[in-house]
Amino acid sequence: MTSEDRRADQPGPQAARTASSEGAARRKVCLVTGASGYIGGRLVPELLAAGYRVRCLARTPEKLRDFPWVRQVEVVQGDVLDEDSVRGAMAGVDIAYYLVHALASGDDFEETDRRAAGIFAAAARDSRLERLIYLGGLTPQDVPESELSPHLRSRAEVGRILLDSGVPTTVLRAAIVIGSGSASFEMLRYLTERLPVMVTPRWVHTRIQPIAVADALRYLVGSATLPASVSRTFDIGGPEVMNYREMMQRYAQVAELPHRLIVSVPMLSPGLSSHWIGLITPVPRGIARPLAESLRHEVVCAEHDIAAYIPDTPRAPLGFDEALHLALQQIKEAQVDTRWSSAAVPGVPSSPLPTDPDWAGGSLYTDRRARRTEARPEELWQVIEGIGGENGWYSFGLGWAVRGWLDRIVGGVGLRRGRRDAARLRLGDAVDFWRVEAVDQGSLLRLRAEMRLPGLAWLELRVGRDKEGRTVFLQRALFHPHGLAGHAYWWSVSPFHAIVFGGMARNITRAAERLSRRDGR
Repeated sequence: MTSEDRRADQPGPQAARTASSEGAARRKVCLVTGASGYIGGRLVPELLAAGYRVRCLARTPEKLRDFPWVRQVEVVQGDVLDEDSVRGAMAGVDIAYYLVHALASGDDFEETDRRAAGIFAAAARDSRLERLIYLGGLTPQDVPESELSPHLRSRAEVGRILLDSGVPTTVLRAAIVIGSGSASFEMLRYLTERLPVMVTPRWVHTRIQPIAVADALRYLVGSATLPASVSRTFDIGGPEVMNYREMMQRYAQVAELPHRLIVSVPMLSPGLSSHWIGLITPVPRGIARPLAESLRHEVVCAEHDIAAYIPDTPRAPLGFDEALHLALQQIKEAQVDTRWSSAAVPGVPSSPLPTDPDWAGGSLYTDRRARRTEARPEELWQVIEGIGGENGWYSFGLGWAVRGWLDRIVGGVGLRRGRRDAARLRLGDAVDFWRVEAVDQGSLLRLRAEMRLPGLAWLELRVGRDKEGRTVFLQRALFHPHGLAGHAYWWSVSPFHAIVFGGMARNITRAAERLSRRDGR
């Protein structure tokens, strides 16, 4: 595979710019919302490569700290629901990308999306932006909006609000995005890989026009060059239309898996489908449900007018098999820059870790472990940074698995989100049902729990040294209970801490020592 092939899943500037627009692009400032998310995190480097200056609006700027492009952009703190912060972020901006939504944030997510889009549209109009760009969902032509899934209905409404802003607006409407780490791709991947025989919902026969993430990014970057007279929606998709059943069989072929036996049944509703998807794939029910509901209706492009402004090339748009191949290659080479789990899960705890041991915020239960090891600090850190995902949690595997299943049953993210990168972590990464809250290379990893709990929980792993200079592994689990249920939870699981946390400390240090012996020490 050539270097050009390897970058096709995350295309370079050649795919997005023309000689006529290059000079103008260097003078423009783009505001990107959702920069820590799947699309936003990939769009930023493409805009930089095309010569734009980039400003990112982030609720928690620290989450962008470890992205490789962060020092090339301006990061401002704010929230799309905070009018003042949005208006401040738009000062001096030419083009704004709206890449946020309230998916899975609760029953009122449509109202949240409506309010945020209204704030953004009004601020863009008052700031006299040149253009707004939004990536929405592809909706069927002949289906009344009232019959659409709430997810698609909200996406359509957000597009209308932005178009009505008075600012020239590009609304790109896409169906399933195929790329390493996307929720749609991982749903397809895990369903196909884990189930050689599948009983599936009726929507596996729905016609779909998927698009490669490389092409979605190409259209997003190219939209910044559209003339001011163009303000409309564009349907974007790949060159092929197929149903989900065909997509699974095509995936099996590209991944060199045996032919899959697929039987569809009519009684699997979107709700039941979301439970089924949640059990089989890493995608939690709160995200799986809107994805499943969106597949009830045919999602096929009604036009390809975007090609008049952003022309097709012999290599673009990518075919479905090539998009799959490139996504799988990125996973194999550990080059997945962003995943669907890159953005924080709505509704999970986000309070920072109490830094004072005598914290005044209420009860704080702590389990501390410390073990000396003959391994060097760098070898111990290598084990710590690789925790979770395929490497597991170094103790009582069955217990961790059961805890993950219980979390999925009650609608949590479960244990199967895995990791974006098998060896390296950055701030904000998801690690199974944890989120990286702090990472200091070589010394500290702090994880915040995103599982369903009656309280807040953290796991802290450190590399230290004792007075004699020997390597020491320091481990701390903390739990801040909410109400009586929280206290009852801690005391009900505390008898297992010696197995879980004690085993973890013991096995992490042993793994570091094995690594040391393997390296010839």
